[in-house]
Formats: sequence, structure tokens, C-alpha cells
Amino acid sequence: MGANKTIWLALLVLALSLAATISAQSAGPTVRHHKVVEQDPFPPELTQAESAIEKGEYTTAEPLLKKVVVADPNNFQAWFDLGFVYNGLGKSQDSIDAYRKSVAAKPDVFESNLNLGLMLAKTGQPGAEQVLRAATTLKPTASVDEGHARAWLSLAHVLENSKPDEAIEAYKQAAALQPKDLEPHLSAGLLLEKENRFADAEQEYKQALAIDPDSSEALTGLANIYMRGQRFGEADPILRKIIAMHPEDAAARMQLGRILLILGKNDEAISELQAALKLDPGNSALQSDLGDLYLQSKKYDQAEALYRSLLAAHPNDAQLHHYLGVALLKQRKYVDAQQELLVAVKLKPDFGEAYGDLAVAADENKNYELAIKAADARAKYLPEIPVSYFLRASAYDHLRDYKLAAQNYHRFLELANGAYPDQEWQARHRLIAIEPKK
Repeated sequence: MGANKTIWLALLVLALSLAATISAQSAGPTVRHHKVVEQDPFPPELTQAESAIEKGEYTTAEPLLKKVVVADPNNFQAWFDLGFVYNGLGKSQDSIDAYRKSVAAKPDVFESNLNLGLMLAKTGQPGAEQVLRAATTLKPTASVDEGHARAWLSLAHVLENSKPDEAIEAYKQAAALQPKDLEPHLSAGLLLEKENRFADAEQEYKQALAIDPDSSEALTGLANIYMRGQRFGEADPILRKIIAMHPEDAAARMQLGRILLILGKNDEAISELQAALKLDPGNSALQSDLGDLYLQSKKYDQAEALYRSLLAAHPNDAQLHHYLGVALLKQRKYVDAQQELLVAVKLKPDFGEAYGDLAVAADENKNYELAIKAADARAKYLPEIPVSYFLRASAYDHLRDYKLAAQNYHRFLELANGAYPDQEWQARHRLIAIEPKK
């Protein structure tokens, strides 16, 4: 039933999972509180507020800091602390306003610019790019390379949608400053994927794996690249490693199952999809994939059971009724197959493929009138095939309409060209019997 039917959906699932993981890592809090520089004079309330902040007592620190900025509106340290406190209290706009005043009072402080940029980016407000660019040019008061890397990384995230090339360069800056940090490579890899620059994305993920060979995000990203490039043999061991590290990862098992199917390893594919279904029993896409695989592997009884289960939840799904009909047809349960296929075409009147299978089921049930109608209906939506003419001919023959039977036998023989030797032999002998001698 088409091994690639849902491979791009699974790719999307994996890509979104990776993006969410990286986004969660990147959207961290503002920089940790500390005295950005020594403020002179340093009021006692500011000292008390600093102590409260270190303990996480933001509600205690807030009124102390307000008192300081009322007395000295240019106290950039107090405004910085107040921005940090407001962020901790969930008051985003108040935090932004406080950081703006800290930057206005002393524009060359790295931490104030970084935190203002982070808050603007977090709330989707304009100006984040400008402020974060400024932060990359300023000197942090501690951990200089780490601080600059954070600024470049934050700037890159802001630039991703509007200036992807500049975002990638910013990720490179962050990676150069923090060579052991995975995040710049993971984020760059994901962005390069979105830009369809798969070779470059592959290199970023490989660099991340050089730092941490067990990085689930990097492994997932690399698997995505291989699958997008239809490099299924290379994706196989990557997905196996992910599953070995995370046996509960249903998405990885599902994707491995699809790859194994493409590689012709049907039994292994079934095993992986069954394991995935145990982990995610409500996943209808996974159930459908497994059902398709059962059909391809001629495990028709298992396919029947699975499709019946799916139809219990989706009784008006024409495709599921069709698949169940095929599974029944393959088991020679012709009466039940005919019923399911009739439901399929009733739900989807232009379902050409289902009409073809219905014609076969009806013919096996000796319901020749229905077989002819179904074959004719199929012809409205799909190109005619030799077997359709033979089926009509046989049905008309059984109904003793020898004129139409002969016409269809002849048309079948014109198209068969030796591809159906048994049916061709039968057609020729029936024509001898039913056509008048000239």
C-alpha cells in the first residue's frame, strides 16, 4: 500500500520534536543575577535587595528596588535588578521597561543589553536584533566567552525567520566561542534543514556528534537528513542507536519500521511497528502503517484484525473499509469482502481502486451483474486494464450475453500480449464456443 505513504509525516514528527527540544534549550532565562558593575553610591536598600534576589525572594526585593530608583532614577544597577525581579515574577513588560531604563542609564553594560534583548525576543517585540547585536560588542563582567556565545546564540534565534544566512553565521560565532556546546550546531543544523541545505545540515549534526556521540537531538537530525535524501541504509543504524538509548521512543521505532520496509526487511519492520504500537496504542497513523505492512507481507488475518480495530474508531473512513475488504478478499472471504467494498464506494463514490476490488469480490460471489457494474464504475475513474475486460467477458459469459462476452474477450486478447497465459487460453477457447462460425 505504498511504503512511502506517510514517511514525510514521520519526518515532520521527528523534525518538530527536534525543534521543540532545541527551542526549549535556547529560550532560557535572562542571565543570572549579579552586580553588573560596581554602582557608586550603593544604597543599603540595593544591598538588601541583592541579598533577597540571591535567595529567590523577588517579592521582598521589588519594593526595595523601587525605593532606590525613585530616589535615583539613573541607578542602572537597581533598574537591572528590577528587570530581573520582574521577569522572575512573570511581569514581562515591566521587566522590559526596567531593562530599557538600565540600558538608557548606562548603555555599555553587556548584561543589561543581553537581558533586554532576550525579553524582547521572548515577547515577540521589535528591537531584539538591535539590542542583541549591541550585546555581542560589549564585554561581560564574568565568563566573557560564555556571555558572548549566549548573545550570538540569542541573536541567531531572532534572525532565523527573517535573515537565515545571518542567523547561521551567528551560530558559527557562538560555536567558535564555546567549542564544546552542542546547541549552536543543533540549531544551525535544524535551520539549514529548513533551508534545504542538507549537506551543510549534515555537517553540523556530525560536529555535534563529535562533541557528544550520544546526543539524541544530533542523531535525530542526522536521521532526518538521511531519510530526506533517501539514504535509508545510513538512517537505519542511526535510528537503531536512538532506540537503544531510548527504547520508549515510539516515533523512532515507527520510522525505523518504515525504513526497514523500504529496505525489504518486512519481518523486522513488523516487529518495530508492533513495538511502537505498544508504546503508542492510540496512534492511528501507526496502526494504518502496520496494517499496510501486514497486507504487503501477506499476513491477511492480522491485517483484518487491525483494520477492524481502526474502523471501530473511524467507521466512515472509506480507505479503511477498502483495506479491510482487500484483506478479506485475500483470505477468500468473498461475501464479507464484497460488503466492505460496497461500504467503501458508498462513502467515496469516485473510489476507482475500490470498484476494481469490488468487481473481483462480486465475480467470486457469482454476482455477475454487480461485477460488471463495478468494473464499469472503475473505468470512469481509472484507466482500463486487461483484467477488467476479462472479468467483464467472464461475467457476461455466465449471464449468457455472448455478444458482449465476445467483445470483451477480444478486447482482453488485444491488450494481454502474453502477460496472462491462463486467461488468454480460456478467452480463446470460450470465443470458439460462443462465437458463430463464419
